[in-house]
Amino acid sequence: MKEEEIDILTLIPQRPPFVMVDRLLYFDTQTTITEFEVRADNIFIDDGKLSSEGIVENIAQTCAARMGYISLLSNTPVKVGVIGAISNMAINFLPQCGAKLTTRIDLLEEVFQMTLVNAQVTVGEDVVASANMKIALTDIEAAN
Repeated sequence: MKEEEIDILTLIPQRPPFVMVDRLLYFDTQTTITEFEVRADNIFIDDGKLSSEGIVENIAQTCAARMGYISLLSNTPVKVGVIGAISNMAINFLPQCGAKLTTRIDLLEEVFQMTLVNAQVTVGEDVVASANMKIALTDIEAAN
């Protein structure tokens, strides 16, 4: 990936207030890394902390950013993906408002329209959560 600032909304099908990634930091064929700041007005905030559902959605949208960047490179429309399965999920703590999440996904397998990744969400050196996630890519084009 070139060092450039890409509008995250060109890569993912989600729209505010449901956007759970701010920036694509890194992409190659095996690894994708995003960044997200937990803000008080986020729909997944519960008692000043990002909920577990918000963490899951952050991982899923990191997968979406990966697929969106591939679409950008190949000049094809961004497609909608759905979570097919989550396994080995471990949430160590819920990040507070103001925390900056770094989410890394590593490709484990990709067959047809199914992608299996290993994900890790961190705040600094602290591991917030880890999981394996399977995403199924649909034929539905994302609305702009």
